[in-house]
Amino acid sequence: VQLQASGGGLVQAGGSLRLSCAASGRTFRQYAMGWFRQVSGKEREFVAAISWTGGSTYYSDSVKGRFTISRDNAKNMVYLQMNSLKPEDTAVYYCAADLSGTGKNYQPLEYEYWGQGTQVTVSS
Repeated sequence: VQLQASGGGLVQAGGSLRLSCAASGRTFRQYAMGWFRQVSGKEREFVAAISWTGGSTYYSDSVKGRFTISRDNAKNMVYLQMNSLKPEDTAVYYCAADLSGTGKNYQPLEYEYWGQGTQVTVSS
């Protein structure tokens, strides 16, 4: 599976962005998908995950109620809708694929494939 993240940019606090992750490969629908973020000098942080069916979603406490993860298996796409953005959401965002399919894995090491990252900057 190859992943390509896009949709990042500069937005004011309180604004919204939608990140997209395009996946190649016919096995995409077997994978759970996750979004992580990383600030320079810090560890990569779990943001959200979705099971292979799309029926289960998981969020970190810091984004719960503001971000929504979704997927379209017919299009091999995963999305992260980010609302009510805060300056502390500023980071490089990565999409990742997890063969377990459950979406319950929150550690980067549990994900087999990664996209290249897209920068999100939230100004105050």
